[in-house]
Amino acid sequence: MHTVLISGGGIAGTALARLLRRQGFAPTVVELAPGPRRGGQAVDIRGVALEVIGRMGLTGQVRAVRTRMRGMSVLDGDGTEVHHSTEATFSSGRLDSGDVELLREDLVAILAGRVADEVEFVWGDAVTGLREDERGVHVTFRHAQPRTFDLVVGADGLHSRVRRLAFGPEEQYLNRLGMHVAIFGADNFLGLEDWQVWQRDGDAGYGIYPVRGNSELRVAFGWASEEPAVRDADEAKARVAERMAALRWETPRLLEALHRAPDFYADEMAQVRMDRWSAGRAVLVGDSGYCASPLSGQGTSLALVGAHLLADELGRAAAAGEDHRAAFERYEERMRPFVALNQALATENPGGPASEESVEKAKNAISLDR
Repeated sequence: MHTVLISGGGIAGTALARLLRRQGFAPTVVELAPGPRRGGQAVDIRGVALEVIGRMGLTGQVRAVRTRMRGMSVLDGDGTEVHHSTEATFSSGRLDSGDVELLREDLVAILAGRVADEVEFVWGDAVTGLREDERGVHVTFRHAQPRTFDLVVGADGLHSRVRRLAFGPEEQYLNRLGMHVAIFGADNFLGLEDWQVWQRDGDAGYGIYPVRGNSELRVAFGWASEEPAVRDADEAKARVAERMAALRWETPRLLEALHRAPDFYADEMAQVRMDRWSAGRAVLVGDSGYCASPLSGQGTSLALVGAHLLADELGRAAAAGEDHRAAFERYEERMRPFVALNQALATENPGGPASEESVEKAKNAISLDR
């Protein structure tokens, strides 16, 4: 049985573990966090990615925890409503579509629940070195003892450790989009009921929506800046507060909640663009290899479809007695046109959503079957 180390226990890594196990592989997932990550924004499963969820037998679970927004309001800097819609929201698009929006943490929990008894998870650890020879990839970890695997997959996000170790510094591959985002959770002190509120003034703004039966809020701050992201949480919170200070309405209360938030996340908006996604026995999936940025609205769908195609091609190669290189080549050949269309969504209309026509074309522009 082929052994595969997957670095990253998010959507791409956990989905891949499930799909590889079905193909007869023995995956191990290593994740830096001490357990499944909590917090994060609502994510969308669209088009062909819904078919992936169906093939994994997860449609019922996913739909049961979807968000159920009634609409949204758009406010100016003073909190005056300038737009109102009961047909669409910025986070999920048209409310009458077949797409599914749910919290990232809920999707990860569903995926992890299906593999908990058949896949090894190593929590609170990270890959520190890769050395390949004819026997496999010899991997060192921050805490665990070194191990050897047949293959290594980087599913560890925009700042992928596997990508850095196998392909070189991330500066070669990051295409910065001049925007930053910060996301956190808070009590629903605004009393929102299945309704989103978006405020923008100049190059800064935020979106707020209720979750968990309207008991909590998810807040997403965004602002334009060419500055690099900072990793220190306190420094990042201070930067957010500075950027949002000019906004009025409920901004002071939101910034108070920001400083108390235990699930704070902040980073720059960027895309990953690479000429190849594999190097020897290492391969990338999801944001590690082809991040489209949150501006595309398609990161989750890319992760799910990429995991499906990679597992499919590795399974085909194993059944035909081929090696991993043939599988990696076919995976890239099938996935690249889909990635290109979805990355284009983030740059079609900078600062605003892509057209409905572009979104519809991009989310269905691939077949799961060869």
